[in-house]
Amino acid sequence: MNEIKDIVADIKRKNIKPIYFLMGEEPYYIDQISDFIEKNILDESEKGFNQQVMYGRDVTIEDIISAAKRYPIMAERQVIIVKEAQDLSRNIENLVFYAENPQPSTVLVFNYKYKTLDKRKKLHKVISKSGLIFESKKLYENQVSDWIRRVLSGKKYQIEPKAALMLIEFLGTDLSKISNELNKLMLILSEGSIINDKHIEENIGISKDFNNFELRKAVGEKNTLRANRIINYFSENSKNNPLVVTISLLNTFFTQLFFFHGLLDKSKKSVALALGINPYFVDEYFLAARNYPIQKVTSIISFLRDADVKSKGVGANQSQEDILKELLFKILH
Repeated sequence: MNEIKDIVADIKRKNIKPIYFLMGEEPYYIDQISDFIEKNILDESEKGFNQQVMYGRDVTIEDIISAAKRYPIMAERQVIIVKEAQDLSRNIENLVFYAENPQPSTVLVFNYKYKTLDKRKKLHKVISKSGLIFESKKLYENQVSDWIRRVLSGKKYQIEPKAALMLIEFLGTDLSKISNELNKLMLILSEGSIINDKHIEENIGISKDFNNFELRKAVGEKNTLRANRIINYFSENSKNNPLVVTISLLNTFFTQLFFFHGLLDKSKKSVALALGINPYFVDEYFLAARNYPIQKVTSIISFLRDADVKSKGVGANQSQEDILKELLFKILH
């Protein structure tokens, strides 16, 4: 994100704000900025007396203000980082009086995760003027693949589309978890490597042949034998293949297929853009559209909703395995 690069560049140029309020649904970027401040504003010799980490559950706004008003000891600045600051949300507006006139020799950092300040209230306006507010927004699933590619490209690695999708399927959109797994792979693989599904399977433990991505592909192709092999594997490894995730991903696929049928422009580029998918996977939708007319797709979406309800124990006394087998039979026949 360009905004993060700008914040880091400003800090490196010693254009340092007295308050950094880092907030939002995606904790990864909040941690990235906070960690950079923690490691880089003060020299190691200055940190002992002038750098302090507080936790929102253990302190009050008044405690933070009191600490922030102190002067640094034998240093130009002191740094105070408030982690889990969202625990102070009930009284966060009490920070207004300090934010109106912050101590210039203090760098006060708030890690306000999973929440945001109300832009209509005074605190947001005051910090915007005296310091910096950064909102870290959650990425949509179809944005995470691009994020993975950008991160790896910056470190001189590449990744195949299938491998990226396997990571997202297994780890969701949690950028911190994905980043940890990418770091493990980069330790193992030499610079310039192209990460593929085999690397994911061998080093992260996700099967390259028996996963929801392969199930979706088999269903799209109407490959009954392969689809049944995959769901049998799921039944034997149910802990790593929860039914709710499988239903959700199939529902996404058939919902996209429903929209595909309605597209006027079916060029690969337009389809990828309209459905929010990587162009690499577009051919699968053309094949699936031939196998599933729009009337059948509409019925399948209804089957998926019924299976979702059953998987949550409503209106049926079936095992997860039986629900999945029944669902697959209805889709493929």
